[in-house]
Amino acid sequence: MPEKVLVTREIPDAGLRVLEPFDVTVLHERPPERGELLEAVRGVSGILSTATEKVDSEVMDTAGESLKVVANMAVGYDNVEVEAAEERDVLVTNTPGVLDETTADVAFMLLLAAARRLGEGERLLRAGRWEWWGPKQLMGQDVWGKKLGIVGFGRIGQSVARRARGFGMEILYHNRSRKPEAEAEFGARRMDLEGLLETADFISIHTPLTDETHHLIGVPELEKMKPEAVLVNTSRGPVVDEAALADALAKKRIFAAGLDVYENEPEVDPKLLELENVVLAPHIGSASVETRERMAVLAAENIAAVLSGDEPKTPVGG
Repeated sequence: MPEKVLVTREIPDAGLRVLEPFDVTVLHERPPERGELLEAVRGVSGILSTATEKVDSEVMDTAGESLKVVANMAVGYDNVEVEAAEERDVLVTNTPGVLDETTADVAFMLLLAAARRLGEGERLLRAGRWEWWGPKQLMGQDVWGKKLGIVGFGRIGQSVARRARGFGMEILYHNRSRKPEAEAEFGARRMDLEGLLETADFISIHTPLTDETHHLIGVPELEKMKPEAVLVNTSRGPVVDEAALADALAKKRIFAAGLDVYENEPEVDPKLLELENVVLAPHIGSASVETRERMAVLAAENIAAVLSGDEPKTPVGG
């Protein structure tokens, strides 16, 4: 009998084709309810999860001793209890590398849209309230030649830097370790977080969510930023204190923000929804046809490898 694999959400067909040798169950397009997930994992050997499912010790114990691999269809894996998996000899994989450029596109899109007040302008026009062109109407911030601070200078952060160089931007970065090759490529300068926040005109966040990075940007950090600064977050919502950001935007403490992720997705702080100086996207960082297909295939290939007795392509921590 083929081993059982649970796919927790509907994924591109290319990923499912990789899993054809196995007994595959696919749940819904919507995130599964907790009870539904627990029922579905019973007796499976592999779980292909997304960032919306909490794969913790309860899920692993419910799956039982048959469980060999959890393949998370995302770069981040804060939704998977890796330590619990290690205790149970369950491999955890993610999908790094295949979504870097697509996510960087969205980060820079949000940066431009927030700086130039695109969302506000479109709402004005669609509501039929744009009555004339005016010399002081919808004045935003120039992007060309400004200082971009990147928090988390991994693959996605460096992809954003590559785009920023095309806009003549000076690259500053904050990262746990120095990146000498990237410094040479982008002329980037490493700084501590406080110095970066005080110096940068634009700040783009690309750090993983950990205990240390939870609310990395809160009230003290927002107070250090320039009044004309723009904050962009395409990493994980809880890296930014959402309530503190909404307050800073409402008080014009910073100029604007562009967000693709939120603390309690799909909920968004109601104050943010009322503000004109924030661009809000529904977690679309990797949402291109090509990239989502590559993510699905890589996650499926990791499962297929483990269940076939081979090493996975992209193990977490590997």
